[in-house]
Amino acid sequence: MVREFKFKGYTPEQLQSMSVESVLPLLNARQRRSLSKRVGTYMNDEKRKLREKIKLAREGKLKGQLRTHVRDMIILPDMIGLTINVHNGKEFAAVAIKPEMVGHYLGEYAITNKRVQHGAPGVGASRSSLYVPLK
Repeated sequence: MVREFKFKGYTPEQLQSMSVESVLPLLNARQRRSLSKRVGTYMNDEKRKLREKIKLAREGKLKGQLRTHVRDMIILPDMIGLTINVHNGKEFAAVAIKPEMVGHYLGEYAITNKRVQHGAPGVGASRSSLYVPLK
């Protein structure tokens, strides 16, 4: 038995048909406050441009990949199903938006650091390495 995902009692299809203003009460306080401050102007320029690109991508008019540096954009229901390349400081990481991601930030899914894999220590790295022969 596979359970369908619901966000606060709404299916992804119902969420996508809702306006942003009607989705606001469903979000957590932090996301709700950051969006409601800007409902009149809605968002700053970068976020507004990203929303326009998302709209073009939905209509199929956008050529190429959807790339952004806006990591603090809140994932809204109209982004579900898209793949957005989010910059992680070095490169663009592909983020496939799923219904479970609604209300989170884009930057949460483009990790900015990698696991450190140390090699062998070099000469002078520690006191004991001074006595290790070079060859």
